[in-house]
Amino acid sequence: LDQNALTNTIEIIHPEYFYKPEHQLIFKAIVNLFEKSNPVDILTVVETLRSSGNLEAAGGAYYVSQLTNRVVSAAHIEYHARVLSEKYIQRELIRVSTETLTDSYDETTDVIELLDRTEQRLMDITENNFRRDYSDMSTLMREAYDQIESSQESKSGVSGLPTGFIELDRHTAGFQRGTLIILAARPAMGKTAFALSIARNMAIDHNIPIAFFSLEMTGVELAMRLISSESEISSSLFKKGGMEEWQKQQLYQKSERLNNAPIYIDDTSQLTIFELRAKCRRLKQRYGIEMVFIDYLQLMHGGSDNKNGNREQEISTISRQLKALSKELNIPILALSQLSRAVETRGGDKKPQLSDLRESGAIEQDADIVMFIYRPEYYGLDSDDKGSTLGKADIILAKHRSGGTGEVRLRFVGKYARFENDYEYDMDGIGSLSPNSNFDSGMGSVTIDSKMNTDDDIPF
Repeated sequence: LDQNALTNTIEIIHPEYFYKPEHQLIFKAIVNLFEKSNPVDILTVVETLRSSGNLEAAGGAYYVSQLTNRVVSAAHIEYHARVLSEKYIQRELIRVSTETLTDSYDETTDVIELLDRTEQRLMDITENNFRRDYSDMSTLMREAYDQIESSQESKSGVSGLPTGFIELDRHTAGFQRGTLIILAARPAMGKTAFALSIARNMAIDHNIPIAFFSLEMTGVELAMRLISSESEISSSLFKKGGMEEWQKQQLYQKSERLNNAPIYIDDTSQLTIFELRAKCRRLKQRYGIEMVFIDYLQLMHGGSDNKNGNREQEISTISRQLKALSKELNIPILALSQLSRAVETRGGDKKPQLSDLRESGAIEQDADIVMFIYRPEYYGLDSDDKGSTLGKADIILAKHRSGGTGEVRLRFVGKYARFENDYEYDMDGIGSLSPNSNFDSGMGSVTIDSKMNTDDDIPF
């Protein structure tokens, strides 16, 4: 009856919304015409059904022609579409509930699997039927102004979530909400250590709730790493014994803050992207998590969609889902990733590049920030243009969708598996050292010798 009615509702209605199979076929014919920019009326719909061989299954030409007799005008199309979707959702809820009841009475059913499957089905109903509509410019402008005002009030210049690393925060203004951050490096470069250092700084220094999904290490192993980093006692002593009494006291004193830190660790192995989504939603609802860490991307699975065994496509799907999840929950997600062996075979300083990301170029495409960890000392390079590289690590910002790229030098304390600010570099590097909340959060102070303490004669 009205071409505009179709334009206003085509994207929110799906064929399965219609209960009768005949109506599903008719709507598919309408969509087919719309996609080809052909006019939609009784005649064109009937001809489309006839050409596809579905006219009789749809009830015949007379049945299609009688449908418009039940509606006077298309003035209330949005209301009709909402009723249509509500009835479909009700049917889906009945279906899922009935299947759950049937499976619950089955004694051979795995209860945990049933719970996970039911939760996923309910979330699929929500995800497929409640999508965010467009926003007008005035609404977006108000939100943009609010963010600008909020960032101007921040004395540290960090508008996102602070990492606790001065130069990194200066480059990124903190990790922004709704972004996907990829942290990549070769094995033994300290990916997990760096991610744990950021998680520790957020949770302890700023009381930001975070979730850490570890597909490689157990939760206890991660806890021992955090204890070692916090107490400054090598984790090797935890396993082989031999700690002095003063070390035990230092361990319990310094690691006390970890007890109440809002860090939630999930060490489920063989985690699928669908399970991750469900768990993140629960953690967001229950604990209000503001950031998610995943260690690491290549150990995740895409679920049952990857039937042809193409790992590159599976990783692409996972990276897209992670980006979508970060936008849905409005939190940054940091995923660790492996680099290919091309780094090792390359000559020169062996600095990683975006092309070294393993298994999928989609990771580079979906990520808002791509960071690499590079330790020159690992490759036998003792110095570079920044000075000595002993005990140092460079965080290379290879991609930054909302800012510039660059390098940040940090200290790497291998025996404690911890990254720290390199204050010497911060003083001599880009810009001057700005005040940071870490100075009064238990991380200690920095003492720099005055040049007046030297023996050289200083002319006045």
